[in-house]
Amino acid sequence: MKKKNPKRTFSHPAREKKGGGLSVVKEKQDKAGSGVPKDGAAQTSESKSDGFAVKKVVSVEGFITLAIVLAIFVPIAVIMGFGNMINTLFNNALELLRNICFYLLSVAVVVGALSSVLTEFGVIALANKALSPLMKPVYGMPGATSIAIFSVFLSDNPAVLALTDDPRYRRYFKKYQLAGLANLGTAFGMGLIVIVKLGNTAVRGGGSVGLAIAMGVLGAVIGSIFSTRWMLRRAKKVYGTTEEAAPAGEHEFDVLKQREVRSGNILQRFFDSLLDGGASGVKIGLAIIPGVLIIANLVKILTNGCPDGGYTGAADEGVALLPWIGDKLSTIFGWLFGFETPSAISIPITALGSAGAAVELVGDGMYTATEIAVFTSMCMFWSGFLSTRVAMMDSLGIRNLTTSSIVYHLIGGIIAGFCAHWLYYLCALML
Repeated sequence: MKKKNPKRTFSHPAREKKGGGLSVVKEKQDKAGSGVPKDGAAQTSESKSDGFAVKKVVSVEGFITLAIVLAIFVPIAVIMGFGNMINTLFNNALELLRNICFYLLSVAVVVGALSSVLTEFGVIALANKALSPLMKPVYGMPGATSIAIFSVFLSDNPAVLALTDDPRYRRYFKKYQLAGLANLGTAFGMGLIVIVKLGNTAVRGGGSVGLAIAMGVLGAVIGSIFSTRWMLRRAKKVYGTTEEAAPAGEHEFDVLKQREVRSGNILQRFFDSLLDGGASGVKIGLAIIPGVLIIANLVKILTNGCPDGGYTGAADEGVALLPWIGDKLSTIFGWLFGFETPSAISIPITALGSAGAAVELVGDGMYTATEIAVFTSMCMFWSGFLSTRVAMMDSLGIRNLTTSSIVYHLIGGIIAGFCAHWLYYLCALML
């Protein structure tokens, strides 16, 4: 009999002998006891239960958190007025829900349905086979990752969740590679929309918009390599390199040579996969709403300024802190990203919450071609990832790596913008 590949083989969990599993569990429980010390001593302040830790009612972090909240919102309330600040936060949230969250929900449903069909009929298996020779040496990822990149490029970051919600897609990955997928798959979010919007924008001071867009995409590729490789190295220390990302299936098979499909005729399989994928997209779209309404809301109030008639509590009002920071640090940002306009820093920062909201801030003749290159790179790379990363890592089952994923993706975005700036500068010199 031909020996199967032990590294990529999935099988149904072995059935235990009757009564065996119960006796083992009971024996472990008897050894562990009830979890309460016999001498009646109190539990330690850091004892964990069901993913939570028990701490003292009064602790240092409570005072630190209160101080941070007051430091952020008291100055804003003093400038805008407390009532206006609250109304602006609520109106911003409503605007984001209508214009951004419902859009992302739609994206998740459509891409979820499409990805389920692609998985069902072998397109992802084909991509994994064909592109593994490219993806493995560059990113250390399987070829199936290319489907995630293509999906988020055409839509947005929730497309990754729509794909990974299908266990059949997860089977192409090891557990540690899911962490890399979270960083690589979201490095090109809303790429098509960003390119179309910025590519049709007139630049200030001359220069080639087409070249700027091309260098922006190349910068995002470079940044994604750093971000993904760092994340994989961190995840290997946590999960090792042998643990599979998907649970065992009902049948034993090699995922590099075979694939699992639904039962029924072709038409039935098509509609079943279409509807199941769309249903998973609904859950994903709802899960990302809190992050968008919180992160993007805060970015908007720190970016927008006071309207001509004064504060009214309407949406899109704010204290213009980020443009002020951009003006003060113009020398640093000028060297890193080639920014010549103080408000330019607000574009990539807004992209942390929503790339769609960020590119809408770019008007004709406002920015140079170099700045457009950097916007292309950083808006794609950071495309609302702070709004969705916690929900994404939770859905992938690797929430303990959320902080590392965020840090590496932030650094990767800075590298992407830096590379886009200097690549455009060098190409412009040669041309």
